Amino acid sequence: MKHLVLSVAGLGWRDLERRGATRLAGLEFRAAESVYPAVTCVAQATLRTGLDPAAHGMTSNGWWCHATRRPSFWEQSSELVLGPRVWDAARAAGATVGMFFFQQSIGEDVDFLVSPAHIHKHGGGSILYRYTVPPEADEALRKANGAFPLWRYWGPLAHPKAGDACLADFLAAAGRYDPDVAFLYLPTLDYDAQRFGPDDPRCGRAFDFFRRQLERLAAFAEKAGADLAVLGEYGIAPATLPPALPNAALRRAGLFAVRELGGRAYPDFARSKAFAMCDHEVAHVYVRDPDDVPFVRDALAATGAYERIDARENGGAWAHPAAGDLLLLAKAGSWCAYPWWADRREAPDYATHIDIHNKPGYDPCELFFDRGPWLHPRTCQDWGRIRGTHGRPCEVAVAATGAPLPGEAYRDLAAALPGRLARG
Repeated sequence: MKHLVLSVAGLGWRDLERRGATRLAGLEFRAAESVYPAVTCVAQATLRTGLDPAAHGMTSNGWWCHATRRPSFWEQSSELVLGPRVWDAARAAGATVGMFFFQQSIGEDVDFLVSPAHIHKHGGGSILYRYTVPPEADEALRKANGAFPLWRYWGPLAHPKAGDACLADFLAAAGRYDPDVAFLYLPTLDYDAQRFGPDDPRCGRAFDFFRRQLERLAAFAEKAGADLAVLGEYGIAPATLPPALPNAALRRAGLFAVRELGGRAYPDFARSKAFAMCDHEVAHVYVRDPDDVPFVRDALAATGAYERIDARENGGAWAHPAAGDLLLLAKAGSWCAYPWWADRREAPDYATHIDIHNKPGYDPCELFFDRGPWLHPRTCQDWGRIRGTHGRPCEVAVAATGAPLPGEAYRDLAAALPGRLARG
């Protein structure tokens, strides 16, 4: 292996400074300006293309399809990420490329690939399957590491040990296939910081896990003679205020339509004049009739819940056609939650379950079990339990062995990768 690029959720400069840990595993970290919105899919798309969201098209962790009028989150197709890849020159020169646990990686034109891809069974439950290239790598990884522990990757049982599972699969695959260039994602720092807040002492366990993982990767890179680059995707900020509820405001204004079924209110996107797709501190607002944009903006501004409301028509680094007509940024300390109901009895049935692909918004409450005496486990709807969030522009932590990473912004670092990876 010649190059290893590590993408780390929740690796913010503020947290390293507060811990006095700006040097880890022999690496000197520094601050760089994040992408905006500062969320995983946007950061990873920028990392693999060197482009702004306005060019690569990933403007959120969620995707709104105008043709089907259906939102979904965490789609895995690489076709969603537009533009050339930062490894193209290296691969054209004969280098092999591997991707491990990146979002939107399935179908990517690489030589080796590992991604969680569990299969839902008709009668309930799921098969904990990895999607791999080559296909036989899944069986080899099962023999080496067992089934991938998806329950640690997301949900109430999500744990920093998920990073250990990603690392174990990477080391096993790298030992077997030895790609020249490898991209690896670690979620280790993400879960506890959202649950408890980045300053909570309980986040110390996640940081200890990450420190050990980074030390193992640095030792692996040194032994392999590989250049190691480490980039944080975003920093997590304390959530100290109630969340903003843009869809509830749009419903009160007669803009967000619902279908009432069995006493529950399900979204009716076909009849809705406006809809907010929420993602941590930001929300993309899609407006059916362009003439209604000023009215929608005024209805949301009247709530006083947002620091900024930007219009796509005014351009900006996020203003791809796939983005919303408006982009909301919650006030510092708050975040954007997707619910459109005030009475929990109106909540759709999926509100109390892990349903990351069909919920029309990111739901961090899936990190908690509901405390009620239920016959079957349910995820909570108590938004006040969320203590950490992200999405606004922030400073991420970056470091590298060998030549330093150039530039002061995440996009600049990514744009410089083609030259770095093309070096032997």
